[in-house]
Amino acid sequence: MANIQPYTIAVSQAKIDRLHQKLALTDFPDEVENVGWDRGAPLADVKRLTEYWQEKYDWRATEAKLNELPNYTADIQAEGFETLKIHFVHQPSKVKGAIPLLFVHGWPGSFDEVVKILPELVEPKNSEHPAFHVVAPSIPGYGFSEGSRKPGFRVKQTGEICHKLMLALGYDEYVSQGGDIGCFVTRQMGKQYAQSIKASHINMPRPNPPSPHGDVELYMQHMQTPLTDKEKEGLKRWQWFTKEGSGYNLQHGTKPQTIGYSVTDSPVGLLAWIYEKLHDWTDSYPWTEDEVLTWVSIYWFSTAGPAASQRIYYEMYHDPDKPRVSSFEYIPDVLLGTANFPMELSVTPKLWNKTLGPLVLASEWDKGGHFAAYERPDAIIQDLRDMFGKKGGAYAVVKGQTGY
Repeated sequence: MANIQPYTIAVSQAKIDRLHQKLALTDFPDEVENVGWDRGAPLADVKRLTEYWQEKYDWRATEAKLNELPNYTADIQAEGFETLKIHFVHQPSKVKGAIPLLFVHGWPGSFDEVVKILPELVEPKNSEHPAFHVVAPSIPGYGFSEGSRKPGFRVKQTGEICHKLMLALGYDEYVSQGGDIGCFVTRQMGKQYAQSIKASHINMPRPNPPSPHGDVELYMQHMQTPLTDKEKEGLKRWQWFTKEGSGYNLQHGTKPQTIGYSVTDSPVGLLAWIYEKLHDWTDSYPWTEDEVLTWVSIYWFSTAGPAASQRIYYEMYHDPDKPRVSSFEYIPDVLLGTANFPMELSVTPKLWNKTLGPLVLASEWDKGGHFAAYERPDAIIQDLRDMFGKKGGAYAVVKGQTGY
C-alpha cells in the first residue's frame, strides 16, 4: 500500500560540482574584533570549514557510509495533502521480542542522528538488555524525504506521516524517542494515536511548573521542594536561550521564505546558520570538520532543499492548536520517560516532568546537550534500557514485544 522500496542516496556529480563552484565564489563579511561566539559563528571558523568543504571533504565517502544503513522510501499521504515519498532507515532486530521504536529528529538534525545508538539498540551485546526494531525517518521536508508545498502541513501532519509509516511496516503498536521538533511530533502523536504509541522517551522536556489548578498534591510538593544548584543553572540556561539563542526560531516561525533564499543559494550561509547551533547547543562536543559538513551537506543535498526544513516552524507559530504549548500538557495514555542534559535549550527541574504524563523514568545527566543521541549516545541507550528493560516502568508495554 505504501510502496516501500529500498533507497540508495545518490547525489548527482553536477550538484557536487556546483557546490564547489559556489564555495569558491564566496564573499565573506568582516567581523567585530575579539567577540568570540557572542555574535554568531566566527569568521575564522567559517572560512576554515568552507575551505575544507571545497577542497577536502569527500561527499562520496559520506554517501557510501550512509548507504550502509538500511535505507528505504515509502509513499505516504497525510489527510488533505499530496502523497509524499518519505525516506527512512529501518533496522529490524533479530531478537524475537524486539520492541518497535520510532526515532524522530528535529532541526538542524537529520536521520543521521540515529547512527550511534542504532547498533546497540538493534543487537545488544548483553542479552539482559532489551532489543529494538528501529525506524528513523527523514521527517517531511528534511533529508531525503519530499516536503509538502501546501500551507498547513504542521506537526499533526508530520505525526500522521510517522504513524502511517509504522503501520505500513507492520508495527501496530510501538514506542518513540524524540528530541527538538521530534519531541513535539512524538508528543502530538501520543494525543492522536495513543492506541498505537504506547510509551515515549523525550530528551527536550519543556514542562510548565506544577499549578494549583492541576494536581494539588504535586503542586504542594513543588512549593515545598527548593531548587537545587543544578536546577538553578538549568533555568539560567533556558533564560540564556530565550534571550540570546532563539533568533533563528523567530525567523523560521515568521518569515521562513526570506531566510530560505540565503540557505538555498549560499552553501556558506547554510553552513554558518547550522554550525552556530552545533556549537552553542552542545556541551563542548569536539566536532570534526567531517561531522559538521556531513550535517550541513545532508541539508544542502536534501530532496526538498534547505528552505523546506524551516517551514514547520511557521506552521507551529500559526497553528491554532498551538502544538508548542499543548504538546507539553499532560498526556494521560502514553508512558513517559524524560532525559535532562545540562546544555539542553530548556533545562527544568525534574519534578516538573510529572506534569507531562505518567512518568516512569526521569534521568539527569551531568554532561550533554541538545543533540543527545549523537552527543551522548551512551545516555540515550541507557535511558531506553532502563525504561523498557525488565525492571523498567515501560517493560512489555507493547503487546507481545518485551524486548527479549
